[in-house]
Amino acid sequence: MAKNKNKKQQQQRSPQAPPLRRPETNELAVAQVTDKYSEYPSNGLTPQKLAEIFREADAGDVLRQMELFEEIEEKDPHLFSQLQTRKNAVTGLDFEIIPFDSDDPRDKEIADFIESQIGSLESLEDVMTDLLDAIGKGFSVSEIMWGYDEGHVVVNDIRSRHQKRFFWDTVDDSFKVRTKEAPDGILLPDSKFIVHRYKARSGHPSRAGVLRVVSWMYLFKNYDIKDWIAFCEVYGMPLRLGKYQPGASEADKIALMQALIQIGADAAGIIPDGTTIDFITTEKASSTDLYERLARYCDEQISKAILGQTLTSDSGGGSFAQSKTHNEVRHDLTVADCKALAATLRRDLIRPLCIFNFGEDKRIPYLRFDCEESEDLEQTANILGTLIEKTGLKVPTSYIYKKFSIPKPEGDEEVATPSPPQIGGYGGMQLKQLELKEPSTAPIGTQQRIDKLADVAVKRSAGSFKKAFSPVLKMIEKAGSLEELRDMMEDDKQVASLLDQMDVSQVEELLQKVMLYADLEGRVVNNE
Repeated sequence: MAKNKNKKQQQQRSPQAPPLRRPETNELAVAQVTDKYSEYPSNGLTPQKLAEIFREADAGDVLRQMELFEEIEEKDPHLFSQLQTRKNAVTGLDFEIIPFDSDDPRDKEIADFIESQIGSLESLEDVMTDLLDAIGKGFSVSEIMWGYDEGHVVVNDIRSRHQKRFFWDTVDDSFKVRTKEAPDGILLPDSKFIVHRYKARSGHPSRAGVLRVVSWMYLFKNYDIKDWIAFCEVYGMPLRLGKYQPGASEADKIALMQALIQIGADAAGIIPDGTTIDFITTEKASSTDLYERLARYCDEQISKAILGQTLTSDSGGGSFAQSKTHNEVRHDLTVADCKALAATLRRDLIRPLCIFNFGEDKRIPYLRFDCEESEDLEQTANILGTLIEKTGLKVPTSYIYKKFSIPKPEGDEEVATPSPPQIGGYGGMQLKQLELKEPSTAPIGTQQRIDKLADVAVKRSAGSFKKAFSPVLKMIEKAGSLEELRDMMEDDKQVASLLDQMDVSQVEELLQKVMLYADLEGRVVNNE
């Protein structure tokens, strides 16, 4: 429907209106086989080597820095899990396309078209994950594969491009991409790439990624883990010390050494008579604790850099109030990530779609993520009801539909209706609670309807009477004989206690309802 309207509007376009722009449909930054290969700069990483890699990135060449960041994310499980948590907090949210002006039919038409295009992408969650890679690396780039469908410019696919293909020119600091046809790099064409930048702090985008800060903790933790493993190899097994007699021959010494080696490999061996083997153990608990404390400290600093806190990511002490506060900090980061990603998609994806299909460059729809924290909907409903009833506050129904995620009914769609109003004078009872289950063809106010009402009341009274007489039944079960039951019934205290335990409220309520119905039926006859 939106496409047909769009065609009519294009046909009615004024002759003076400029023609719609056309997208670049060729794939420019074609993925190459060499993109998956790496020089593995983390091998033998030292503070000097790390500083050198950073200086290259400062000059615009981020190739080795991006390869290092990729390895860091692969090698450190804790860092990987923290980045995944940060990304999944965004990709797991629902989103909506909001028209520039919700009251303008044309803006609604544009928003519906944009929503259909974005919703048609099969790997939209993967696209967002690729773009959110900018959190760690400072920037991420995806190329848009434009196409045509029934006269409309559409998005066929969005493909991620590795960051090491991009660089900043040393002359004018322009952002370029290396392609197979242009190894020296070309400027990114307009409306062809989605470039998402993570601005954690002011400065050049090549230095803005979280992994730039985390790299030092990774380096120190890497040194610590290597020393810890070497420590475990040395002190994890007891030292095997062989002793031979002063007059032992060279052959006995060789046999003893072979036995020591064999014991270490096979836990078995033979030695000459007169020689001994001692197993010497050592306790290095303090050293072990030092390695673990340093590794844990590095993990905590990584968590702070990525999630802004530690209590929701690392095990440790902390009160519930502290954990709640830390979780709110993490939620603030999620909201910031959602806003940044929404702004990027609006600028580099939604805006070109509008320009190519509608020629609109100013009335661009918005993309909004549902990143609000969950709340008590029952409490919200009570507050809204009180405000509307007591203060007369005017609340738009659109807000209520949106707040409770209730779809707005369309056309003649069946909707739920409230229960009938309550009748005062009989405890606020509802007539529907005693509604006849079987349809009656008898006229209102006749004896047949009264008889039917009595039958329904008798059926519904079974459970009420059972509840009321349950204390009596318990007394009968407790009695061993009729004589004992008779004695119990003659005891005034037990009878009084029995009457107090009997709950006849449901029976009374049922009788009141029946009397009300009978009264209404009689009033109908008298009015006639």
